[in-house]
Amino acid sequence: MVVGQNGTPTSPCPDISFPVNRPARRREWSTELDAELRAQEASVVRLKNHNTIPRAFWPGGDRSLSGIAIRAFLLGVTLGLSSLFSLALLLYYQNRLWRAPFFIATLCVFHFLEFWTTAAYNTPTAFVSSFLLTNGSRYRQAHSFALVETLITSYFFPHWQALVNPLPIILLGLVMITVGQVVRSLAMAQAGTNFNHQVQSQKNEGHELVTSGLYSIFRHPSYFGFFWWGLGTQVALGNCVSFAGYAAVLWYFFNTRINHEEKHLVKFFGEEYKAYKERTRVWIPFI
Repeated sequence: MVVGQNGTPTSPCPDISFPVNRPARRREWSTELDAELRAQEASVVRLKNHNTIPRAFWPGGDRSLSGIAIRAFLLGVTLGLSSLFSLALLLYYQNRLWRAPFFIATLCVFHFLEFWTTAAYNTPTAFVSSFLLTNGSRYRQAHSFALVETLITSYFFPHWQALVNPLPIILLGLVMITVGQVVRSLAMAQAGTNFNHQVQSQKNEGHELVTSGLYSIFRHPSYFGFFWWGLGTQVALGNCVSFAGYAAVLWYFFNTRINHEEKHLVKFFGEEYKAYKERTRVWIPFI
C-alpha cells in the first residue's frame, strides 16, 4: 500500500523492490513485467562482467581480435606500398628491381587469404596463427634467400636476368602464381571445417571426406596450389637458384606430408578413401 500524508491509502501496490532498470513509463505490475525487468537487469550485469568474453579474444590470446586486426592492417599497408613501388619501378623507371616489392606484395596476398579463407569457411579454427606468418624458420629463410637473390641479380647481373627471365617467362610465372593461389583458396573454402593447417591424427566429430568440386580432380588441391604458387613466384622473379631450392624442398615436404596424412585418412575412411585415391591424382610430379 502507498500511504499519503494524511495516513490514508492512495493506490494499491505490491510489496516488492523493482530492479534498478525500471521502465520510464509506469505500468501496472504483473509477473510478466517483473520477469522482463529482471531479465534486462541480468543482461546489463553480464555485459559489465568481462569474464563473459573468453580470454582467447583478449590481447595476447590465440584468437586476439587486436592481434588479428593489426596483422590484417599491416599486410594491407605493405601490399599497397609494395604494389605501388613495384609498378613505379617497372613502368616509370623501367628498373629491374621491381621484382623485389612484387614478391613482397605476393606474400602479403597469400598470408592474408590464408586467414580470411579460414575465418570465412572454417571459423572454429580461425586463430591468429592462421595467417601463417610464423610458419617455421625454414619457410622464412627460403623467402629471405629468394628476395636477396632477386635483388642481387636485378642490380648486378641485369643482362643475365634478361636472358633467363624474358617477358614470356615472367607471364608464365604470373599464371602459375594465380592458378596456385586460386586453387588453394578455393580448396580451403570447399573443404570448410574439414580443412586444417595441421595434419590430424584423430578423426573429429563431423569430419567428412570431401570428394566434390576441386577435390574430384585434385586429391590434395591445397598442396597442389601452394606447390605451384611457390614455384611460380621464383619463375616470375627469374631466380634460378631459388627455383631449384623451392622445387626440391617443396617436393620433399609434400611427398612426406601426403604419405603421412593419407595413412590417417585410410584409417578414418577405410575403403572409401582407397577408392577415392585410385580415381584422383595429386598433380605434383612423382607424387
